[in-house]
Amino acid sequence: MTNMNWSVMTPELLLLGMALFVAMVDLWVKDPARRVTYWLTQLTLLLVGGMHLQAFQAGGRFVAFQDLVSVDPLGHLLAGFAALVTAGVLLLSRPYAQARELLKGEFFTLSLFMVLGVCIMVSARHFLVVYLGLELMSLSLYALVALRRDHAVSTEAAMKYFVLGALASGFLLYGLSMMYGATGSLSIPQVFAVVTAGGLNQGVLVFGLVFIVAGLAFKLGAAPFHMWVPDVYQGAPTAVTLLIGTAPKLAAFAITIRLLVEGLFALAVDWQQMLLVLAVLSLVVGNVVAIAQSNIKRMLAYSGIAQMGFMLLALASGVVKGDALPAASAYSSALFYAVTYVLTTLGSFGMIMLLARQGHEAEQLSDFAGLAQRSPWFGGVMTLLMLSLAGIPMTVGFYAKLSVLQAMIATQEALYYQVAVAAVVLSLIGAYYYLRVIKVMWFDAPQDRQPIQAPWDVQALLTANGVAVLALGVLPAALMEACKQAIVGTLVG
Repeated sequence: MTNMNWSVMTPELLLLGMALFVAMVDLWVKDPARRVTYWLTQLTLLLVGGMHLQAFQAGGRFVAFQDLVSVDPLGHLLAGFAALVTAGVLLLSRPYAQARELLKGEFFTLSLFMVLGVCIMVSARHFLVVYLGLELMSLSLYALVALRRDHAVSTEAAMKYFVLGALASGFLLYGLSMMYGATGSLSIPQVFAVVTAGGLNQGVLVFGLVFIVAGLAFKLGAAPFHMWVPDVYQGAPTAVTLLIGTAPKLAAFAITIRLLVEGLFALAVDWQQMLLVLAVLSLVVGNVVAIAQSNIKRMLAYSGIAQMGFMLLALASGVVKGDALPAASAYSSALFYAVTYVLTTLGSFGMIMLLARQGHEAEQLSDFAGLAQRSPWFGGVMTLLMLSLAGIPMTVGFYAKLSVLQAMIATQEALYYQVAVAAVVLSLIGAYYYLRVIKVMWFDAPQDRQPIQAPWDVQALLTANGVAVLALGVLPAALMEACKQAIVGTLVG
Protein backbone atom coordinates (compact mmCIF):
# COMPACT_ATOMS: atom_id res chain seq x y z
CA MET A 1 0.00 0.00 0.00
CA THR A 2 1.52 3.30 -1.10
CA ASN A 3 1.07 6.63 0.61
CA MET A 4 -1.33 7.77 -2.11
CA ASN A 5 -3.20 4.49 -2.80
CA TRP A 6 -5.17 5.92 -5.73
CA SER A 7 -7.03 2.69 -6.45
CA VAL A 8 -9.20 2.76 -3.32
CA MET A 9 -10.38 6.25 -4.26
CA THR A 10 -11.64 5.18 -7.70
CA PRO A 11 -15.32 6.09 -7.02
CA GLU A 12 -14.42 9.64 -5.94
CA LEU A 13 -12.03 10.12 -8.88
CA LEU A 14 -14.74 8.87 -11.26
CA LEU A 15 -17.25 11.23 -9.68
CA LEU A 16 -14.91 14.21 -10.03
CA GLY A 17 -14.07 13.39 -13.64
CA MET A 18 -17.69 12.86 -14.62
CA ALA A 19 -18.83 16.07 -12.89
CA LEU A 20 -16.37 18.02 -15.05
CA PHE A 21 -17.31 15.98 -18.13
CA VAL A 22 -21.05 16.56 -17.62
CA ALA A 23 -20.43 20.30 -17.23
CA MET A 24 -18.55 20.35 -20.56
CA VAL A 25 -21.01 18.14 -22.45
CA ASP A 26 -23.97 20.22 -21.33
CA LEU A 27 -22.54 23.24 -23.18
CA TRP A 28 -23.51 21.51 -26.46
CA VAL A 29 -26.86 20.08 -25.31
CA LYS A 30 -29.76 21.97 -26.92
CA ASP A 31 -32.54 19.62 -25.76
CA PRO A 32 -34.73 21.44 -23.17
CA ALA A 33 -35.27 18.09 -21.39
CA ARG A 34 -31.47 17.72 -20.96
CA ARG A 35 -31.68 13.98 -21.69
CA VAL A 36 -27.96 13.52 -22.35
CA THR A 37 -26.95 15.45 -19.23
CA TYR A 38 -29.55 13.68 -17.13
CA TRP A 39 -28.59 10.17 -18.17
CA LEU A 40 -24.86 10.84 -17.83
CA THR A 41 -25.49 12.11 -14.30
CA GLN A 42 -27.66 9.13 -13.39
CA LEU A 43 -25.16 6.67 -14.83
CA THR A 44 -22.39 8.31 -12.80
CA LEU A 45 -24.36 8.18 -9.55
CA LEU A 46 -25.42 4.57 -10.08
CA LEU A 47 -21.83 3.53 -10.87
CA VAL A 48 -20.41 5.35 -7.85
CA GLY A 49 -23.12 3.99 -5.56
CA GLY A 50 -22.63 0.46 -6.85
CA MET A 51 -18.84 0.64 -6.47
CA HIS A 52 -19.11 1.83 -2.88
CA LEU A 53 -21.67 -0.82 -1.89
CA GLN A 54 -19.61 -3.54 -3.56
CA ALA A 55 -16.55 -2.35 -1.62
CA PHE A 56 -18.67 -2.37 1.55
CA GLN A 57 -19.53 -6.02 0.95
CA ALA A 58 -15.86 -6.83 0.37
CA GLY A 59 -14.86 -5.21 3.66
CA GLY A 60 -11.38 -4.05 4.55
CA ARG A 61 -9.89 -0.77 5.73
CA PHE A 62 -7.35 1.34 3.85
CA VAL A 63 -5.86 4.80 4.02
CA ALA A 64 -5.10 6.98 1.02
CA PHE A 65 -3.61 10.33 0.05
CA GLN A 66 -0.89 10.17 2.68
CA ASP A 67 -3.23 9.22 5.54
CA LEU A 68 -5.66 12.07 4.82
CA VAL A 69 -8.51 9.74 3.83
CA SER A 70 -9.87 6.60 5.49
CA VAL A 71 -11.56 4.04 3.22
CA ASP A 72 -13.64 1.83 5.49
CA PRO A 73 -17.08 0.16 5.75
CA LEU A 74 -18.82 3.23 7.24
CA GLY A 75 -17.56 5.48 4.45
CA HIS A 76 -18.54 2.96 1.77
CA LEU A 77 -22.06 2.45 3.15
CA LEU A 78 -22.84 6.14 3.56
CA ALA A 79 -21.23 7.25 0.29
CA GLY A 80 -22.96 4.48 -1.66
CA PHE A 81 -26.35 5.21 -0.14
CA ALA A 82 -25.88 8.97 -0.65
CA ALA A 83 -25.11 8.46 -4.36
CA LEU A 84 -28.11 6.19 -4.90
CA VAL A 85 -30.46 8.47 -2.96
CA THR A 86 -29.28 11.47 -5.00
CA ALA A 87 -30.02 9.49 -8.17
CA GLY A 88 -33.52 8.94 -6.78
CA VAL A 89 -33.86 12.65 -6.00
CA LEU A 90 -32.95 13.60 -9.57
CA LEU A 91 -35.40 11.04 -10.95
CA LEU A 92 -38.27 12.40 -8.84
CA SER A 93 -37.24 16.00 -9.52
CA ARG A 94 -36.98 15.83 -13.30
CA PRO A 95 -40.65 16.60 -14.20
CA TYR A 96 -40.86 19.25 -11.47
CA ALA A 97 -37.61 20.94 -12.50
CA GLN A 98 -38.46 20.91 -16.21
CA ALA A 99 -41.80 22.61 -15.59
CA ARG A 100 -40.02 25.43 -13.72
CA GLU A 101 -37.07 25.89 -16.09
CA LEU A 102 -34.66 24.47 -13.48
CA LEU A 103 -33.54 21.58 -15.65
CA LYS A 104 -30.18 23.10 -16.51
CA GLY A 105 -26.66 21.75 -16.64
CA GLU A 106 -25.88 23.54 -13.38
CA PHE A 107 -28.56 21.53 -11.58
CA PHE A 108 -26.87 18.25 -12.46
CA THR A 109 -23.27 19.43 -12.14
CA LEU A 110 -23.83 20.99 -8.72
CA SER A 111 -25.63 17.83 -7.58
CA LEU A 112 -22.59 15.76 -8.56
CA PHE A 113 -20.24 18.13 -6.74
CA MET A 114 -22.53 17.98 -3.70
CA VAL A 115 -22.26 14.18 -3.68
CA LEU A 116 -18.48 14.47 -4.09
CA GLY A 117 -18.40 16.70 -0.99
CA VAL A 118 -20.42 14.07 0.87
CA CYS A 119 -18.01 11.32 -0.22
CA ILE A 120 -15.03 13.36 0.97
CA MET A 121 -16.67 14.07 4.33
CA VAL A 122 -17.64 10.47 5.07
CA SER A 123 -14.04 9.31 4.43
CA ALA A 124 -12.19 12.14 6.17
CA ARG A 125 -9.25 11.23 8.39
CA HIS A 126 -7.95 14.77 8.80
CA PHE A 127 -9.53 18.03 10.02
CA LEU A 128 -8.71 19.86 6.79
CA VAL A 129 -10.31 17.12 4.69
CA VAL A 130 -13.46 17.37 6.82
CA TYR A 131 -13.59 21.09 6.15
CA LEU A 132 -12.81 20.68 2.44
CA GLY A 133 -15.66 18.22 1.97
CA LEU A 134 -18.01 20.34 4.07
CA GLU A 135 -17.40 23.49 2.04
CA LEU A 136 -17.64 21.67 -1.31
CA MET A 137 -21.00 20.24 -0.29
CA SER A 138 -22.26 23.48 1.28
CA LEU A 139 -21.28 25.80 -1.59
CA SER A 140 -22.99 23.47 -4.06
CA LEU A 141 -26.18 23.55 -1.98
CA TYR A 142 -26.08 27.36 -1.59
CA ALA A 143 -25.95 27.70 -5.38
CA LEU A 144 -28.72 25.14 -5.88
CA VAL A 145 -31.05 26.96 -3.47
CA ALA A 146 -30.51 30.19 -5.45
CA LEU A 147 -30.90 28.49 -8.85
CA ARG A 148 -34.22 30.29 -9.45
CA ARG A 149 -32.62 33.70 -9.75
CA ASP A 150 -35.91 35.43 -10.59
CA HIS A 151 -37.65 34.00 -7.52
CA ALA A 152 -37.43 36.31 -4.49
CA VAL A 153 -38.29 33.64 -1.91
CA SER A 154 -35.58 31.28 -3.19
CA THR A 155 -33.02 34.08 -3.23
CA GLU A 156 -33.90 35.01 0.35
CA ALA A 157 -33.62 31.36 1.43
CA ALA A 158 -30.21 31.08 -0.25
CA MET A 159 -28.93 34.18 1.55
CA LYS A 160 -30.14 32.90 4.93
CA TYR A 161 -28.60 29.51 4.25
CA PHE A 162 -25.30 31.05 3.15
CA VAL A 163 -24.96 33.45 6.08
CA LEU A 164 -25.94 30.95 8.76
CA GLY A 165 -23.97 28.19 7.04
CA ALA A 166 -20.86 30.36 7.03
CA LEU A 167 -21.40 31.08 10.73
CA ALA A 168 -21.71 27.36 11.50
CA SER A 169 -18.62 26.56 9.43
CA GLY A 170 -16.79 29.22 11.42
CA PHE A 171 -17.88 27.57 14.68
CA LEU A 172 -16.62 24.20 13.47
CA LEU A 173 -13.36 25.61 12.13
CA TYR A 174 -12.70 27.51 15.37
CA GLY A 175 -13.34 24.36 17.40
CA LEU A 176 -10.99 22.34 15.19
CA SER A 177 -8.32 25.02 15.53
CA MET A 178 -8.64 24.81 19.31
CA MET A 179 -8.14 21.04 19.09
CA TYR A 180 -5.08 21.58 16.93
CA GLY A 181 -3.71 24.06 19.47
CA ALA A 182 -4.24 21.58 22.31
CA THR A 183 -3.01 18.42 20.58
CA GLY A 184 -0.57 19.73 17.96
CA SER A 185 -2.12 17.61 15.19
CA LEU A 186 -4.80 17.83 12.51
CA SER A 187 -4.92 14.07 11.98
CA ILE A 188 -7.97 12.49 13.60
CA PRO A 189 -6.17 9.27 14.71
CA GLN A 190 -3.30 11.29 16.17
CA VAL A 191 -5.73 13.59 17.99
CA PHE A 192 -7.39 10.47 19.42
CA ALA A 193 -4.04 9.13 20.63
CA VAL A 194 -2.98 12.43 22.23
CA VAL A 195 -6.32 13.09 23.93
CA THR A 196 -6.54 9.51 25.20
CA ALA A 197 -3.03 9.73 26.66
CA GLY A 198 -4.16 12.67 28.80
CA GLY A 199 -2.09 15.46 30.30
CA LEU A 200 -3.71 18.18 28.18
CA ASN A 201 -5.46 21.33 29.33
CA GLN A 202 -9.02 20.09 29.89
CA GLY A 203 -10.49 23.59 29.71
CA VAL A 204 -9.11 24.18 26.22
CA LEU A 205 -10.35 20.78 25.02
CA VAL A 206 -13.89 21.31 26.31
CA PHE A 207 -13.97 24.87 24.97
CA GLY A 208 -13.02 23.62 21.51
CA LEU A 209 -15.48 20.74 21.85
CA VAL A 210 -18.35 23.18 22.43
CA PHE A 211 -17.67 24.90 19.10
CA ILE A 212 -17.32 21.59 17.26
CA VAL A 213 -20.64 20.31 18.62
CA ALA A 214 -22.32 23.62 17.72
CA GLY A 215 -21.08 23.36 14.13
CA LEU A 216 -22.22 19.74 13.87
CA ALA A 217 -25.62 20.60 15.35
CA PHE A 218 -26.16 23.22 12.66
CA LYS A 219 -25.37 20.76 9.87
CA LEU A 220 -27.74 18.22 11.42
CA GLY A 221 -30.43 20.87 11.88
CA ALA A 222 -30.70 20.28 15.64
CA ALA A 223 -32.20 22.88 18.00
CA PRO A 224 -31.24 25.55 18.98
CA PHE A 225 -29.17 25.72 15.75
CA HIS A 226 -32.20 24.95 13.62
CA MET A 227 -33.27 28.45 12.61
CA TRP A 228 -32.24 27.97 8.96
CA VAL A 229 -34.12 24.69 8.42
CA PRO A 230 -37.79 25.77 8.06
CA ASP A 231 -36.98 28.90 6.02
CA VAL A 232 -34.63 27.11 3.62
CA TYR A 233 -36.90 24.08 3.26
CA GLN A 234 -39.84 26.34 2.42
CA GLY A 235 -38.00 28.86 0.24
CA ALA A 236 -35.90 26.49 -1.85
CA PRO A 237 -37.42 24.74 -4.89
CA THR A 238 -38.81 21.43 -3.64
CA ALA A 239 -36.27 19.50 -5.74
CA VAL A 240 -33.45 21.30 -3.92
CA THR A 241 -35.18 20.91 -0.55
CA LEU A 242 -35.14 17.18 -1.14
CA LEU A 243 -31.41 17.29 -1.91
CA ILE A 244 -30.76 19.18 1.34
CA GLY A 245 -32.85 16.75 3.38
CA THR A 246 -31.16 13.55 2.18
CA ALA A 247 -27.44 13.07 1.39
CA PRO A 248 -26.16 16.01 3.53
CA LYS A 249 -27.78 14.43 6.60
CA LEU A 250 -25.69 11.32 6.02
CA ALA A 251 -22.57 13.45 5.65
CA ALA A 252 -23.34 15.31 8.89
CA PHE A 253 -23.78 11.99 10.69
CA ALA A 254 -20.47 10.75 9.27
CA ILE A 255 -18.40 13.72 10.42
CA THR A 256 -20.07 13.50 13.83
CA ILE A 257 -18.76 9.93 14.09
CA ARG A 258 -15.35 10.87 12.67
CA LEU A 259 -14.78 13.86 14.94
CA LEU A 260 -16.49 12.88 18.19
CA VAL A 261 -16.08 9.09 18.21
CA GLU A 262 -12.91 8.46 16.20
CA GLY A 263 -11.13 11.62 17.34
CA LEU A 264 -12.51 12.72 20.71
CA PHE A 265 -13.80 9.50 22.23
CA ALA A 266 -11.90 10.20 25.45
CA LEU A 267 -14.13 13.26 25.90
CA ALA A 268 -17.34 11.25 25.44
CA VAL A 269 -18.62 12.17 28.90
CA ASP A 270 -18.54 15.84 27.89
CA TRP A 271 -19.95 15.66 24.37
CA GLN A 272 -22.63 13.12 25.29
CA GLN A 273 -24.08 15.61 27.77
CA MET A 274 -24.15 18.27 25.05
CA LEU A 275 -25.84 15.88 22.61
CA LEU A 276 -28.48 14.96 25.20
CA VAL A 277 -29.38 18.64 25.65
CA LEU A 278 -29.49 19.18 21.88
CA ALA A 279 -31.63 16.06 21.44
CA VAL A 280 -34.24 17.05 24.01
CA LEU A 281 -34.43 20.60 22.68
CA SER A 282 -34.82 19.28 19.13
CA LEU A 283 -37.61 16.92 20.16
CA VAL A 284 -39.47 19.70 21.97
CA VAL A 285 -39.03 22.39 19.31
CA GLY A 286 -39.57 20.08 16.35
CA ASN A 287 -42.69 18.29 17.58
CA VAL A 288 -44.41 21.26 19.21
CA VAL A 289 -43.82 23.89 16.52
CA ALA A 290 -44.69 21.48 13.68
CA ILE A 291 -48.25 21.30 15.02
CA ALA A 292 -48.84 24.96 14.10
CA GLN A 293 -47.63 24.60 10.50
CA SER A 294 -50.03 24.66 7.55
CA ASN A 295 -47.19 24.59 5.00
CA ILE A 296 -46.23 20.93 4.62
CA LYS A 297 -42.61 21.74 3.72
CA ARG A 298 -42.22 23.71 6.96
CA MET A 299 -43.99 20.93 8.83
CA LEU A 300 -41.57 18.35 7.45
CA ALA A 301 -38.69 20.71 8.27
CA TYR A 302 -39.69 20.80 11.94
CA SER A 303 -40.32 17.05 11.74
CA GLY A 304 -36.73 16.65 10.53
CA ILE A 305 -35.49 18.63 13.53
CA ALA A 306 -37.32 16.23 15.85
CA GLN A 307 -36.04 13.21 13.92
CA MET A 308 -32.44 14.42 14.27
CA GLY A 309 -33.10 14.78 18.00
CA PHE A 310 -33.98 11.10 18.19
CA MET A 311 -30.81 10.17 16.30
CA LEU A 312 -28.70 12.26 18.71
CA LEU A 313 -30.15 10.27 21.62
CA ALA A 314 -28.51 7.14 20.24
CA LEU A 315 -25.19 8.92 19.71
CA ALA A 316 -25.36 10.10 23.33
CA SER A 317 -25.82 6.55 24.66
CA GLY A 318 -22.53 4.96 23.61
CA VAL A 319 -20.42 5.36 26.76
CA VAL A 320 -21.74 4.83 30.29
CA LYS A 321 -19.51 5.48 33.31
CA GLY A 322 -16.42 4.91 31.22
CA ASP A 323 -17.78 1.66 29.77
CA ALA A 324 -17.72 1.64 25.94
CA LEU A 325 -19.35 -1.78 25.50
CA PRO A 326 -22.77 -0.29 24.52
CA ALA A 327 -21.10 1.94 21.91
CA ALA A 328 -21.36 -0.37 18.88
CA SER A 329 -25.07 -1.01 19.44
CA ALA A 330 -25.85 2.66 20.10
CA TYR A 331 -23.96 4.01 17.09
CA SER A 332 -25.39 1.36 14.75
CA SER A 333 -28.88 2.37 15.95
CA ALA A 334 -28.05 6.00 15.14
CA LEU A 335 -26.79 4.99 11.68
CA PHE A 336 -29.93 2.91 11.07
CA TYR A 337 -32.05 5.87 12.12
CA ALA A 338 -30.22 8.25 9.77
CA VAL A 339 -30.49 5.90 6.78
CA THR A 340 -34.18 5.16 7.27
CA TYR A 341 -35.01 8.84 7.87
CA VAL A 342 -33.37 9.75 4.56
CA LEU A 343 -35.32 6.97 2.83
CA THR A 344 -38.62 8.27 4.22
CA THR A 345 -37.76 11.88 3.40
CA LEU A 346 -37.11 10.90 -0.22
CA GLY A 347 -40.66 9.63 -0.59
CA SER A 348 -42.32 12.44 1.39
CA PHE A 349 -40.91 15.30 -0.67
CA GLY A 350 -41.30 13.18 -3.80
CA MET A 351 -45.05 13.16 -3.13
CA ILE A 352 -45.04 16.95 -2.78
CA MET A 353 -43.40 17.25 -6.21
CA LEU A 354 -45.83 14.70 -7.63
CA LEU A 355 -48.80 16.89 -6.68
CA ALA A 356 -47.17 20.11 -7.92
CA ARG A 357 -48.21 21.32 -11.35
CA GLN A 358 -47.41 24.14 -13.71
CA GLY A 359 -47.75 27.46 -11.88
CA HIS A 360 -48.72 25.81 -8.59
CA GLU A 361 -46.67 24.42 -5.71
CA ALA A 362 -48.37 21.73 -3.61
CA GLU A 363 -46.91 23.10 -0.39
CA GLN A 364 -50.04 23.64 1.71
CA LEU A 365 -51.66 20.93 3.75
CA SER A 366 -54.89 21.65 1.89
CA ASP A 367 -53.21 20.59 -1.38
CA PHE A 368 -53.27 17.01 -0.07
CA ALA A 369 -57.03 17.12 0.59
CA GLY A 370 -58.75 14.12 -0.99
CA LEU A 371 -55.54 12.62 -2.37
CA ALA A 372 -56.82 9.13 -1.58
CA GLN A 373 -59.94 9.82 -3.67
CA ARG A 374 -57.88 11.03 -6.62
CA SER A 375 -55.38 8.18 -6.34
CA PRO A 376 -55.88 5.53 -3.62
CA TRP A 377 -52.47 4.06 -4.48
CA PHE A 378 -50.48 7.26 -3.88
CA GLY A 379 -52.70 8.07 -0.92
CA GLY A 380 -51.61 4.74 0.52
CA VAL A 381 -47.93 5.43 -0.20
CA MET A 382 -48.07 8.82 1.53
CA THR A 383 -49.93 7.23 4.45
CA LEU A 384 -47.12 4.68 4.91
CA LEU A 385 -44.52 7.46 4.82
CA MET A 386 -46.36 9.53 7.44
CA LEU A 387 -46.90 6.50 9.66
CA SER A 388 -43.19 5.72 9.44
CA LEU A 389 -42.20 9.25 10.43
CA ALA A 390 -44.63 9.01 13.34
CA GLY A 391 -43.08 5.71 14.44
CA ILE A 392 -46.19 3.53 14.09
CA PRO A 393 -45.58 -0.27 14.29
CA MET A 394 -45.07 -2.27 11.09
CA THR A 395 -43.14 0.61 9.51
CA VAL A 396 -39.39 1.13 9.52
CA GLY A 397 -39.76 4.33 11.55
CA PHE A 398 -41.11 2.34 14.47
CA TYR A 399 -38.16 -0.04 14.48
CA ALA A 400 -35.71 2.87 14.15
CA LYS A 401 -37.19 4.57 17.21
CA LEU A 402 -37.35 1.28 19.09
CA SER A 403 -33.65 0.59 18.46
CA VAL A 404 -32.74 4.04 19.80
CA LEU A 405 -34.85 3.53 22.92
CA GLN A 406 -33.26 0.10 23.44
CA ALA A 407 -29.81 1.70 23.25
CA MET A 408 -30.85 4.24 25.89
CA ILE A 409 -32.38 1.65 28.20
CA ALA A 410 -29.25 -0.52 27.88
CA THR A 411 -27.30 2.20 29.70
CA GLN A 412 -29.27 1.34 32.89
CA GLU A 413 -28.96 4.98 33.94
CA ALA A 414 -31.86 6.84 35.57
CA LEU A 415 -31.22 9.97 33.48
CA TYR A 416 -31.46 7.99 30.25
CA TYR A 417 -34.67 6.31 31.42
CA GLN A 418 -36.19 9.73 32.05
CA VAL A 419 -35.07 11.10 28.68
CA ALA A 420 -36.41 7.97 26.94
CA VAL A 421 -39.83 8.50 28.55
CA ALA A 422 -39.76 12.16 27.50
CA ALA A 423 -38.84 11.14 23.93
CA VAL A 424 -41.80 8.75 23.77
CA VAL A 425 -44.21 11.39 25.08
CA LEU A 426 -42.93 13.99 22.61
CA SER A 427 -43.22 11.46 19.79
CA LEU A 428 -46.85 10.90 20.74
CA ILE A 429 -47.39 14.66 20.54
CA GLY A 430 -45.65 14.69 17.17
CA ALA A 431 -47.89 11.89 15.87
CA TYR A 432 -50.71 14.44 15.74
CA TYR A 433 -49.37 16.38 12.78
CA TYR A 434 -48.51 13.23 10.82
CA LEU A 435 -51.99 11.79 11.41
CA ARG A 436 -53.45 15.15 10.40
CA VAL A 437 -51.95 14.71 6.94
CA ILE A 438 -53.51 11.24 6.71
CA LYS A 439 -56.88 12.60 7.81
CA VAL A 440 -56.77 15.34 5.18
CA MET A 441 -55.86 12.83 2.44
CA TRP A 442 -58.57 10.30 3.25
CA PHE A 443 -61.48 12.27 4.68
CA ASP A 444 -61.38 15.81 3.24
CA ALA A 445 -62.95 16.68 -0.10
CA PRO A 446 -60.40 17.22 -2.90
CA GLN A 447 -59.95 20.75 -4.23
CA ASP A 448 -58.76 19.37 -7.56
CA ARG A 449 -60.43 16.24 -8.92
CA GLN A 450 -58.13 15.75 -11.88
CA PRO A 451 -56.40 12.34 -11.89
CA ILE A 452 -52.74 12.41 -10.90
CA GLN A 453 -50.41 11.98 -13.84
CA ALA A 454 -46.71 11.23 -13.54
CA PRO A 455 -44.02 9.49 -15.59
CA TRP A 456 -43.80 5.74 -15.05
CA ASP A 457 -40.35 5.96 -13.46
CA VAL A 458 -41.56 8.47 -10.86
CA GLN A 459 -44.55 6.28 -10.04
CA ALA A 460 -42.32 3.21 -9.80
CA LEU A 461 -39.80 4.85 -7.46
CA LEU A 462 -42.47 6.27 -5.13
CA THR A 463 -44.15 2.86 -5.03
CA ALA A 464 -40.84 1.15 -4.28
CA ASN A 465 -40.16 3.71 -1.58
CA GLY A 466 -43.47 3.01 0.13
CA VAL A 467 -42.94 -0.75 -0.11
CA ALA A 468 -39.41 -0.40 1.32
CA VAL A 469 -40.72 1.55 4.32
CA LEU A 470 -43.14 -1.28 5.05
CA ALA A 471 -40.78 -4.15 4.21
CA LEU A 472 -37.92 -2.77 6.33
CA GLY A 473 -40.37 -2.29 9.18
CA VAL A 474 -41.33 -5.96 9.06
CA LEU A 475 -37.87 -7.32 8.19
CA PRO A 476 -35.29 -4.80 9.44
CA ALA A 477 -32.58 -7.34 10.31
CA ALA A 478 -30.58 -7.10 7.06
CA LEU A 479 -30.26 -3.31 7.15
CA MET A 480 -29.53 -3.27 10.87
CA GLU A 481 -26.84 -5.90 10.38
CA ALA A 482 -25.29 -3.79 7.61
CA CYS A 483 -25.25 -0.79 9.95
CA LYS A 484 -23.60 -2.84 12.70
CA GLN A 485 -21.08 -4.16 10.21
CA ALA A 486 -20.25 -0.59 9.13
CA ILE A 487 -19.80 0.67 12.70
CA VAL A 488 -17.87 -2.34 14.04
CA GLY A 489 -15.76 -2.68 10.90
CA THR A 490 -14.80 0.98 11.12
CA LEU A 491 -14.32 1.55 14.83
CA VAL A 492 -13.07 -1.87 15.87
CA GLY A 493 -11.71 -3.56 12.74
